[in-house]
Amino acid sequence: MDRRHFMKHVAGYSLLALPGMQFIRNIQANAQELRRNNKSVIVMWMGGGPATIDIWDLKPGRPTGGDFRPIQTDAPGVMISEHMKETAKVMKNLAIIRSLTTTEGDHMRGNQLMHTSYTPNPAIAFPSIGSIVSHEAPKLAGYREISLPNYVSVGGAGGPGFLGMTYAPFTIQNPGTPPENVRAPQGLGGSEVETEDRIQRRRRLWNTVEGQFMLDRTPHLAEKDRAKFADGSKNHNDVYQRAFQLIASKDGKVFDLKGESAASLASYGNTNFGRSALMARRLVEAGVSAVEISLGGWDTHNANFNALATRQLPPLDMAMSSLVKDLVDRGMWQNTTLIWMGEFARTPRINQNAGRDHWSRCWSIVVGGGAIKGGQAYGSTDEDGLAVKDNPVKIGDVFASIYRGLGIDPSTQVRDSIGRPFAIAGGNGRPIEQLF
Repeated sequence: MDRRHFMKHVAGYSLLALPGMQFIRNIQANAQELRRNNKSVIVMWMGGGPATIDIWDLKPGRPTGGDFRPIQTDAPGVMISEHMKETAKVMKNLAIIRSLTTTEGDHMRGNQLMHTSYTPNPAIAFPSIGSIVSHEAPKLAGYREISLPNYVSVGGAGGPGFLGMTYAPFTIQNPGTPPENVRAPQGLGGSEVETEDRIQRRRRLWNTVEGQFMLDRTPHLAEKDRAKFADGSKNHNDVYQRAFQLIASKDGKVFDLKGESAASLASYGNTNFGRSALMARRLVEAGVSAVEISLGGWDTHNANFNALATRQLPPLDMAMSSLVKDLVDRGMWQNTTLIWMGEFARTPRINQNAGRDHWSRCWSIVVGGGAIKGGQAYGSTDEDGLAVKDNPVKIGDVFASIYRGLGIDPSTQVRDSIGRPFAIAGGNGRPIEQLF
């Protein structure tokens, strides 16, 4: 081959390389898009029991009305607290359920009820909504496996119950700081490439040891059947494999907020809850099925109005509004369902300490995203907020609506360790049709 012939071939291959590189870039972009299309739920947990009568269902001019006035939102006819000005601008994407009625006024029992949709039973550990979604979402059409855990909690969450530790939440205590257990081992030395190589060598050593263990445990099984052998050792292996994938992949960087712009960080608020909400957006964008973030401090038996105005509502307003806006603007709202709730609400009557006490007879929660129609308030309470006026809702109905919003059949059943079936929506929960 002479020089001219060689250069002609090089030029031809170069022309082929251009569409080839574009093809690779398209594959990478499409893979990211498929990952974003995983269905996700975000639980905004308000620990302590929020006074929903002062946030979502105000009673101005009534003895139970309190200090706050309602303001109009961008959803016609839907009014919320004056201290939720930013959230008022995105209410067209959210639906308030104002007629929820529950049965538990104790913090621990209310927590269990609202996380599982089942009345607490000491004999049965029911799985939380996050664990159910992490169990069922991978079965949906179009789901793409990721290195990240399917269920992530920022600051604590409901447990997996009888579904087992495979569906327990991966907990982050400090949003914005990578968890210690997803960092490469400290003190390895060398460059990033050398560190990566050592991680992979550790992984190969683990696989060798684990493979020999399974061989000794199941010598009667063929190799193709050994991978299907399910017991505690398989769960143990699965957890470690996910951990290696997370440490050795770029997905682990999702926990670090350094890549976020100053404007984005400011919009969520320079608070722990704001960073939690931003983390939730990053996680569902990466394909995580269930995320729970927590804002405590709602047990306002004393000085309720001062606590809400100065401590509770400002960080909630900034974080909630920015999260909804971000999910909408990034095209993720249709694949993400959000629920705002606590273990119960606060009494309509104001006590002698300018506070409100525990109340579960009638109260509000907020939902949105997925297939749920925003811009509405469903149900109502009477003029003093003492009783449901129309369209009473049970917690099972809320869960059924959330599951339908995600595309999960609300009548789905899961089985406990001895094979007993339990409906994922509280046994008799039915979706609220007006939300769809």
